[in-house]
This record gives sequence, structure tokens and C-alpha cells, in this order.
Amino acid sequence: MTATRAPDVLRFAPSPTGRLHLGNARTLLLNALTARKRGGRFVLRLDDTDRARVREEYAEAIREDLAWLGLAPDVEVRQSDRDALYQAAFARLQAAGRVYPAYETEEELDRARRLARASGRPPVYDRAALRLTDAKRAAYLAEGRAPHWRFRLSDGRIGWDDGVRGRQEIDLGSLSDPVVRRDDGSFLYVFTSVVDDVDLQVTEVVRGEDHVANTAVQIDMFTALGAAPPAFAHHNLLTAADGAGLSKREGSLSLGALRERGVEALAVAAYVALIGSAEAVRPIADLDALAALVDLKRLSRAPARIDEDDLQALSARTLHGLDHAAVSSRLLALGVGGGAAFWEAVRGNLARLDEALDWWRIATAPLPATAERPSGDDASFLAEALRALPPEPWDETTWKSWTAALGAATGRKGRALFAPLRLALTGWPHGPELAKLLPFIGRKRAAERLTPRG
Repeated sequence: MTATRAPDVLRFAPSPTGRLHLGNARTLLLNALTARKRGGRFVLRLDDTDRARVREEYAEAIREDLAWLGLAPDVEVRQSDRDALYQAAFARLQAAGRVYPAYETEEELDRARRLARASGRPPVYDRAALRLTDAKRAAYLAEGRAPHWRFRLSDGRIGWDDGVRGRQEIDLGSLSDPVVRRDDGSFLYVFTSVVDDVDLQVTEVVRGEDHVANTAVQIDMFTALGAAPPAFAHHNLLTAADGAGLSKREGSLSLGALRERGVEALAVAAYVALIGSAEAVRPIADLDALAALVDLKRLSRAPARIDEDDLQALSARTLHGLDHAAVSSRLLALGVGGGAAFWEAVRGNLARLDEALDWWRIATAPLPATAERPSGDDASFLAEALRALPPEPWDETTWKSWTAALGAATGRKGRALFAPLRLALTGWPHGPELAKLLPFIGRKRAAERLTPRG
């Protein structure tokens, strides 16, 4: 009897110290969509151990961003709830002699790094704490210095088969022993992440290429804790248009800011998941369709630059392809009626969904006094158009029959026929097909708009 394979488990582990930006969303989507594609589980883990910077409003904003993108984690955990787990793992490393106390201040460490660079040496921690005498340690404690704790890296090289970058190897001797516990007793990400990945049975970690060195360290930690490491894949990073890295401090590319500007969630998802890959960035119908396109092995190694104009254009194209069922609740919340027929009439002319309300008002409410009107040269033509208005009921054939009769009566055709009618009926020189919009305007409003203003 064949054993059932355990499902893949992937996770997104943001720190609630700011709003998620498009770079964070790339990591989020590559994990969530890979889990979806494989029929696996997706974990949201809030890395909230940085007590000075974590804010609850950011944790809630992360949940809102995931919901906006249509992503529902199978599990949510917070590192602030898991201290007992970290204490137990830390005790195991202590017993195995893999962590040691160090007493240097940040100023002393910074000075040592500067001296190393000045001497042409890499700024790697020299393990001075391991050479302290008992008397020196006692003296530090007497003056009130609490130790921070470092993980002692193994000797030699660490290698892994990266899901994006192929075979990777790093000499652990080129890295500093990482701090795993602060002098206030709180634990750092490099350690807690490993403990959580073991506990949550994470099978693959997909994250930015800026974490490659961390991966070598953490694989060594997995081994020290007696656990098999997950697979790792390090994706290329997104940068701003000028090539600079993205930051939570720059709010213009945060998911919240994009949402407020009316950018479609599906467009954001498609953009950040597909840019910088062998797949062309394109509108997608839903997240399942996007998951089918995501392939970590087809990601580029080069950073991908964000073009906000391209994202806005993709958002409009995405909107044009959505059927009424996908937007009906949002339209009702805006106050837009007319059902599927009205949506079909206007969607191709929208850059943002809220513009549908503008067209609903144009179709169903009096035009403002400031609305553009045809020139006086068209007055006689509009009078003829008013006389030729067909009786109701109106449907999508009304426009064609009305304008055909009007063209025959006046000799007008093309722009000379259609442009004055559009301007009189909508107040705009361009917009949705009037064949579809005219039934919503209705005969009474059309007659009022064709009548010369007093």
C-alpha cells in the first residue's frame, strides 16, 4: 500500500512594522500561489518579535491586504505567542554547546567592523566572547551588561539546490555567528524562523534573494536542532523605477495605497507574480489561472523594475475582462445599478471601477449645467434628432435605427452624424457605445438633452 504524501506547506512571514509593498506582495504571492498550485497549505506567520517597531495596526493591515488579494491562509500564527517554543529550542542549543553569550555593545561591534575594513579584512565577528575569562564575564555582569547570545556556526561549507538559482554553496567561515537572542531576552528572526518552520512542517521557503546568506546560516541551525531543512528558493527582487529597493517607508507602492487609487487586486497579483519571469505579464481571470502560470524555475535572476504606468494599464485591461458577477457587489456598494447590461455597456471605457458611477450618473441623472454641449452650428441637426426620436421601449437596436433614419434625413454620416449626438446625450466627446448606453438614458432624458437650453 502506497503511503499518502504529506501536503506541501509554504508560508509568508511579514513583520508588522509597516504596510506591505509590492516587493512583499511578490514573496506573498509566490508562496501562496505555489501552495495553491500543488494543493498544499499556506501559512501566514506574523514575525512580531521586534517589540519596539511592531504595531497592531500593521498586523491588521496585513490581513486586509491578503483579503483584498483574495488570499485566505490556512493557518495564522504570531511569533509573540510562541515564546515557550523558542525557549525550549534555545535550551537544546545551549545543551549542545551551539550558542554562547557575548557582551560587546553595538558601539564596540561597530568599531571592530570599521577596523577590520580598514585593515582589508572582512567585517566578520571574531568570536572574542569565546575567549573571555570567567573573571571578565563576572565583571561585565557586575557593571550591568546583560549578554546577547550568538549561534556558533559549523566549520566548512553549506550547500543546497535552490528552486530558482540552482546549486548554491556558502562558506560559513565568511559569515559572523548570528545573534539569536537579544540582551533583553527576546529572540531574533534568524532563529525563530527556523523553530517555526520545524514546528509548522514547512516544506519550502520562497523568499527574496537578499536572504541567501541567511539560508546558509539557517540550514546549519536546522541541523543543530536535529531537523531536516525545507527546500529553499530565492526569487529576484522588485525595484522602483529608478532601480532603488522598495521600502515600507515609501508608501506610494504599498498595497493599501494602490487599493485607494483604484488599482485592481487581480492586476496587482498578476503584475508582481509574473514580472521578471519567462511568462508575459497579462490580465488573469482569477487566482487559479495565475497559479497555473507561476513557475519558480522560470524566474529571472535579474531584478525587475516596477513601472506604475504599466501596472495602471494592466489594471484597466483586467477590469475590461471581468464579468458582472465578479464586480456586482462592488458596483452595488458604489450605488451603480443596471445589472449586467449596464456593466457590459461601460466596462470597456473604465480605468477604475469607481468610474462606473460617473457613467451611471450620466445615464440616469440630469447632466450638470457645466456639461459640454454641441456648438450652435449643430442646433438644427439636434432639433431634427429630437423630432426623429423613436418611441419606447428602447433596446440596443434603437441607436442604429434612429441614427440610420437621421442620417438619411439630414445627409450626415460618420463623425458629423455621431459626435454631436454623443456630446448632447452624455456631455462627453467619447465614452461607451451609445447603442448599449442609450436604453439607460431613456427617451425622456434623451429628449431633454436634445432640447436647446433656454
